[in-house]
Amino acid sequence: MKIRSVKLREAHQAASNGRPSFCSVLWDQQAQHLVTACSSDVSISIHDPLLLSSPPKILTHHRDGVTALALSSNSTCLASGSVDHSVKLYKFPGGEFQTNITRFTLPIRSLAFNKSGSLLAAAGDDEGIKLINTVDGSIARVLKGHKGSVTGLAFDPNGEYLASIDSSGTVIYWELHSGRIVHNLKGIAPDTRADISSMNVLCWSPDGETLAVPGFKNDVVMYDRDTAEKLFSLKGDHTQPICFLSWSPNGKYMATASLDRQVLIWDLNRKQDIDRQKFNERICCMAWKPIGNALAIIDVMGKFGIWDSVIPSSMKSPAEDIPMQSKNSNGLLLFDEEDLDLCASGSISDLGEDSDGESQLTSRKRLREQPVSEENFDEDGSGEMALHPKVESHKKPNRTHKENLNSVNTGLKSSITTCTPKMQEAFQPGSTPAQLGKRRFLCYTMLGSITTIDHDGYFHIEIDFHDTGSCPRVPSMTDHFGFTMAALNENGSVFANPCKGEKNMSTLMYRPFSSWANNSEWSMRFEGEEVKVVALGTAWVAAATSFNYLRIFTDGGLQRNIISLDGPVVTASGFKDKLAVVTLASDCVSSNNQVLEFRVFNIPNETQLLKGRLPLTPGSSLTWFGFSEEGQLSAYDSKGVLSVFTSQYGGSWLPLFSASKEKDENYWVVGLNASKLFCVICKKPDIFPQVMPKPVLTLLNLSFPLASSDLGSEALENEFMMNNMHLFEIQKRMDEMAVAGLDTSSLDDETFNLEAAQDRCILRLIASCCNGDKLVRATELVKLLSLEKSMKGAIKLVTALKLPNLAERFSTILEQTLLHEMKKPADTYHHQDGRTAPLTVDDVSNSRGRVVAHTEASATVSMSSSPKLSAPLLTKKPKSAEEAKAGMDKSSVANETVKGKNTANEMNDREGKVGEIRQVPAHHPQDISVTVKLSNKQQVNKLEASTVQPSRPSNPFLKSSIK
Repeated sequence: MKIRSVKLREAHQAASNGRPSFCSVLWDQQAQHLVTACSSDVSISIHDPLLLSSPPKILTHHRDGVTALALSSNSTCLASGSVDHSVKLYKFPGGEFQTNITRFTLPIRSLAFNKSGSLLAAAGDDEGIKLINTVDGSIARVLKGHKGSVTGLAFDPNGEYLASIDSSGTVIYWELHSGRIVHNLKGIAPDTRADISSMNVLCWSPDGETLAVPGFKNDVVMYDRDTAEKLFSLKGDHTQPICFLSWSPNGKYMATASLDRQVLIWDLNRKQDIDRQKFNERICCMAWKPIGNALAIIDVMGKFGIWDSVIPSSMKSPAEDIPMQSKNSNGLLLFDEEDLDLCASGSISDLGEDSDGESQLTSRKRLREQPVSEENFDEDGSGEMALHPKVESHKKPNRTHKENLNSVNTGLKSSITTCTPKMQEAFQPGSTPAQLGKRRFLCYTMLGSITTIDHDGYFHIEIDFHDTGSCPRVPSMTDHFGFTMAALNENGSVFANPCKGEKNMSTLMYRPFSSWANNSEWSMRFEGEEVKVVALGTAWVAAATSFNYLRIFTDGGLQRNIISLDGPVVTASGFKDKLAVVTLASDCVSSNNQVLEFRVFNIPNETQLLKGRLPLTPGSSLTWFGFSEEGQLSAYDSKGVLSVFTSQYGGSWLPLFSASKEKDENYWVVGLNASKLFCVICKKPDIFPQVMPKPVLTLLNLSFPLASSDLGSEALENEFMMNNMHLFEIQKRMDEMAVAGLDTSSLDDETFNLEAAQDRCILRLIASCCNGDKLVRATELVKLLSLEKSMKGAIKLVTALKLPNLAERFSTILEQTLLHEMKKPADTYHHQDGRTAPLTVDDVSNSRGRVVAHTEASATVSMSSSPKLSAPLLTKKPKSAEEAKAGMDKSSVANETVKGKNTANEMNDREGKVGEIRQVPAHHPQDISVTVKLSNKQQVNKLEASTVQPSRPSNPFLKSSIK
């Protein structure tokens, strides 16, 4: 016998009378937290296993001792049961209290989550077992069959059975699908009714094939999953009954604790103990570390510790070769057990293991040919059949090894057929799932929100606008229909509910905020046809249904159109006259990628504007869909990528936001504008916000997922791409307005400001390229400048940076551009507000990569530049034919001198006066010259006569507005 080497420290105070208590301990999935509780203490402690000496996080929500703990497989939800008869849920690891999910009439003794986390089993002295839906808190089923306190619960890892044990030693196999008893094994475990600190427990093996139960002979008895027949037992040096047992994560080892204060570690392949420890007090709970080689223990006096290096280093680690079912647990709290994929539970892998790679334990099970064999008797020959009576099974006997092999192909085929990725379900943008006893969002947009809460069978709905000053105050309403979705705009709201009632009716209701007529509210009912999504626009209401119908109504209730959609609807959104609908285009592909299609309609015109595939990140699903404040179609997926539809490249989706993978946050999208994403930040694993306290909107900058630049100028490149996208969209709107004969002057200021901002961004990029010696890239950028003033600023910039060759190249580009403008026929220009713009839209499209001269297409310029920068000055020509000469001093580029006939003309040029450009000869090879030759004096006079001094440089996009 080894001397105890595990150091225990107090986690909970023992009972005041010194009597033993039942204490609990468990790990989270990543072994980052250790949770303890005690039946003599109202608190729950969350410890840091690396710093056990530091104070733990304390949860005190129970009024009496905590008797049971359970943690969902993804370690996001903690459940606790107590002597106070309640079961509570908490967020984990934060410990925020969520809800009292159920109550019993007597103390709770055991809790267990199923593999997906969608079901919580709770039981205690009431003798009944409640199966609770964790999504909405409803009671899925109550299992009755025990005649004593239920002290142990265990979901089979494959999701088919629930095993339970009571204080009288009876074990029951329950079929989860039907709730019926499959096997009832009466009196196979010790009777523990005399000592509440010692409770019968049971545990499934990680592969789900074997159930371990304490035996009468201070041993552990293994029972078959399907037939409930005894397989073998582990009998060692325990001198009293076993009070707790736990499988290692890989199923190769087991730890058992006994009333004799010993803990034994078993090698299941050899069926013998390989280590043991003796403690001062009885160990009442143990938990294997999910990652690593350690065992957490706690005794009946509330002291706990970690037994490191439980398994010798010469043997396989207990966390190595974990069965597929245990590794691939998804731990989602949003799906029912029936919705779990076979591929998530590792069914194909299980079939593959049937033929090879199986442990000795399973092989022994399959060699069984008779209900009574040598394995059914203990070594002392005392005839254990009396203690383990033959069980009447409602399941078929277990298949033989040959039958298993013969059915492998069939099983694989069946598994592959049913292993279909889960398809995207319909959802309402801005809505949150129902939570028992809590208010939820039916709709949350940039305009406002609609919330509802259940009040004893009917619902209370409230509508709130973010801007209470400009929007109407809407009184709350009582909802007798149980609406689950809604949409909102400035004029009204629309509600809908799923099919319910004896007639299986779904209801759609529209409620305007104001109307000149009485009784302007209206509703529609659909028998057997369920409304999936609703949308709202200017004077129209839309509902997509389970019949793949898109039903369109006027805001007065007239049924205007019914459109057959190409597939099941996923979501929909409205914006003014536009309605966007997303449907399933086909089944999920083998890579689990959703295949979705979108269509955009103009409801008043009864036309389809767009149709195409919706881009999603591989392996993701759509979580939000709608329009930006400017009317751009946008989509956000579960991987955190926002895509926005633009007119560029014939109509394409651009990724404008990507959530950081490192952050422990989820973004619940509300809307967006041209530069910001509006969202509510939820701490993982939460993906939806709570209504109370009121969510705080966070503004995040939109940005392209750019590669790391060799210049380190990703921010400037992102600004450049964003400006380019916005300019393109404004140009498209101006073109549409021009075609419709509308005045485009309302967009002038917006376009000019955006154009100027884009030129400033390009100039900063040019400076970055020059500093990084990327001169070819700088030359590409200078061709993208829109204003001539910006081009001259680029020349000054590179001259100041002592790059004369690049300055000369820039000057050549400017000269070529001005010459190109001069060659345009005079009749293609038209004066508007003192500016000149071409008539054709094509010229506007082609102008993005060249300089557009403002005021006139010839060599007239408007110059106002910083005196600190140098550039060739363009001097004004007098009325006489005499040339004006300007020179540049090579030794002082920044202090430029101009030679001409008149000093006043020089000052006029610096102040932005307009004059004729003549050739300025260079005195040195490095000097920069801008040459524009005019054909004759008559043309010069004609151009000067047509010149009007503008108040600012012209906007090239104004060209499209002239017809």
